Order: sequence, then structure tokens, then C-alpha cells
Amino acid sequence: MTDLVVRPLVAGEENVFDSMPDPLPQLRQPSYASGLASGGFHPDRTWIALRGGQVVGRAAWLLPPGAVGEPWLERFDLAAEPEVGQALLHAAHAALGGAKPYYATMPPRWRDRPDVLAAVEAPMAAARLAGLVERAERIRFAWAASTPTPTASGRLEFRPASAAEEINALVAGIDEPVLVTGVEAARLVRGVDLARKPLDWLTGPPQDWRIALRGGEPVGLAAAAGDACYPMIAYLGVLGEGVLGELLADSARALAANGALEVVADVDADRPSVIAEVERIGFVAVRSRLLFDPSQ
Repeated sequence: MTDLVVRPLVAGEENVFDSMPDPLPQLRQPSYASGLASGGFHPDRTWIALRGGQVVGRAAWLLPPGAVGEPWLERFDLAAEPEVGQALLHAAHAALGGAKPYYATMPPRWRDRPDVLAAVEAPMAAARLAGLVERAERIRFAWAASTPTPTASGRLEFRPASAAEEINALVAGIDEPVLVTGVEAARLVRGVDLARKPLDWLTGPPQDWRIALRGGEPVGLAAAAGDACYPMIAYLGVLGEGVLGELLADSARALAANGALEVVADVDADRPSVIAEVERIGFVAVRSRLLFDPSQ
């Protein structure tokens, strides 16, 4: 690797980052230029590896304005052997004060797609060589407002939450929500545990929350958040069987009634029964995100 040059980007050469062809153009993700414009990306947190004057590796750490946490690796592409990516990450980590989390974004069902595997194997191997360890995977699903949902059973009723106190009381009684969307951003940007204190992150009116009732008693709670970046089911927890699908469908319809054309929801990849129910309602997988954390 004697001809390898690893360095940060400098202001004014942002086009150098985009000179490397996108290995996964089918992914729906913000561009580097939009990240610069919003202030999340910055040349000081963007590193490149060049060989023969050509960009063969690039990495951009994201830190939204006002974030209380540290930056995380959001974009990492590699068109060279893993050792090149390892050298790039080691140099950047030294400048950034240590290794940071890496969120690797993949197309859905990426393990079954040889073309995608060919694009992601090298950067994932480089991350491991640089001391990052794969911890978890979350799948993002999207529901189009034009997609019909299954007919409601009639066993549940739904209404908006009345106040923050009602939401907090129900959250306290739910051991673990079935799904949370945007949990990484809540933690990294504002230090909020979205599963335990969702109202510290979701600042919309309580009436955005949907409550499922059986026989007049609450059995489920969902945050149909229309103002959290884009329409999403930011939180959904249940207190009984047979609630998830109907509450999810009710929340998606509530968002569509307020003008949402698409609704997203994130599910842990190791929850196959939840994934099956989300897909039954009409949600379609649009991406996976793998978390790599510094090894302890």
C-alpha cells in the first residue's frame, strides 16, 4: 500500500467524495451534498483513501447540529482490499478521538443478493479489522398510503391519547416496545432512550398518539408521528395478544388521513414474528442497518 494516500477532505473539494461511483445506487439515502448543506457532514469528518489519484475509499461521519453525542460513521464505501479501509478508519479514528459507531446501510435482504454482498463485504471486513464489532440489525419498512390494510376485526377500539401523563403511564407499563423508529438518532442526537422516554424525543401533540382498547381498557400504544423527519410509527407497544397488527394499521391510516403518502417503521431483524405481522399489514422492507460498535 505504498502508493496509498489517506487524508481528510478539505473545504472546496466536496466533489472529490462523489467522484467515487456509488456502489449501492438503489439505496434510498440522503446524498453527501445534502448532508453538507444541513450541517451533518463536514469536511473535517470526511476521509478519503486515494490510490493513483483515484478515490478507492471514502468515509463520512455524521453529527447533526445541536447533537449532544459524538459523530457516527454514516457513509463508508470501499473499492479496494479491506486493509485499505482499515488504514482509512484508523487514521480517521485517531483524528476523531477514538473509534465511533458505524451504521452500515444495506438494501433489504442483502444477504441473499450476490451483487450487494460484493459491494458490502470489503467495508464490513475493514470495519472489523479496525476494531468495530457487529452488534445488531434493524430493518426499515415503508407503507404507501395507497396500500389497503386488512379489515379490522372489530375486537379493538382506537382513540387519540388525551395527555402526556396518559402516554407516560402506559409506557411505564410496557416492558419493551414492539418497535421503535429512529432509536439511533434519538440516542445519538439528544441522548434519549426512545423505548423508555419517548416524549423526550417526540415533541408533537399527545393527540398524535393512538391508544388501542379492548373492553374499554388500554391494550396498546403507538406514536403516529407526522413531524419526526417524516411520517413514522415512532413507538409501538402492546399489553395483550392480537394488538400489534391492528394498532399498526390504525396508526398508518391515521397518518394517511393527515396527508402522509408514506409511513415508515423500524423492526429488529431478530424478531421474525413481528416482521411477519408488519408485512401482513402491507409494509414493505426498504433497507437494513447494521450497527458496528467499538469493541470493549
